[in-house]
Amino acid sequence: MDLNTVTEIVRPRTRAELPSWKAGDAWLAGGTWLFSEPQAQLSRLIDLGDFAWPSLTIGDQGLSIAATCSVAELDALPCPSDWIAAPLIDQCCRAFLASFKIWKTATVGGNLCMSLPAGPMISLLAALEGICTIWKNDGSEQRVAVTDFVTGNNSNLLAPGDLLRQIDVPLAALKRRTAFRQIALTPVGRSGALLIGTAGRDGDLVLTITASTVRPLQLRFAAMPDAATLRASILDGVSDALYHDDVHGKPTWRKAMTLRLADEIRGQLASGARS
Repeated sequence: MDLNTVTEIVRPRTRAELPSWKAGDAWLAGGTWLFSEPQAQLSRLIDLGDFAWPSLTIGDQGLSIAATCSVAELDALPCPSDWIAAPLIDQCCRAFLASFKIWKTATVGGNLCMSLPAGPMISLLAALEGICTIWKNDGSEQRVAVTDFVTGNNSNLLAPGDLLRQIDVPLAALKRRTAFRQIALTPVGRSGALLIGTAGRDGDLVLTITASTVRPLQLRFAAMPDAATLRASILDGVSDALYHDDVHGKPTWRKAMTLRLADEIRGQLASGARS
């Protein structure tokens, strides 16, 4: 869709070249949402393409993902053999309600910044304990967990002029066993609930709840809980007000699916099986 109110496009190459933020500005990365509907409030786009950030960097500390990394690039990443959590990348990429054409353009950072409950990059990076680096409008930086970055349906910590720079995934999270569960009202519909469990060698469990709730939630257990303990923890830790309500699923159904899928994840990880 043409954005006929936009009169200027700025292409900075360094942080020092970023223009002063003003009303009517928007960041441009993949643009798959930006160009999908009218944006009458916009007059200037700040194109991030000339920053040329490396999309994916594997290092001693784990994986660094540029906010401008496309979904297709992430899906194609050849992961080290000891990253046993790597199947989550494929599973979450395929949880998108999008074609391969969108994959090649849509960015990981864009999915986080849209902050929709069913955003699968939110699910992936929350479960892998990702840390966001935010370039603040005042010139400072802020590092915050993905689970704290998204604050609600289509809301996050970004203030006007703030820019999501990258997401860092720690090596320890990439070496945990995982279990993935997703459900939608229709076979190719938007996720109504997407849960991921990860387990370490010491038998702990981290359960990440997304899509069914308006923001990502995590429950942590020092040891693998039994079914009753897990259910009670979800009922106690996830209030009814946090379950999302839209045409893709009512809160009562999302709550029931959250409890069901969580127990399936617990059973899988308790048995030692992998996704």
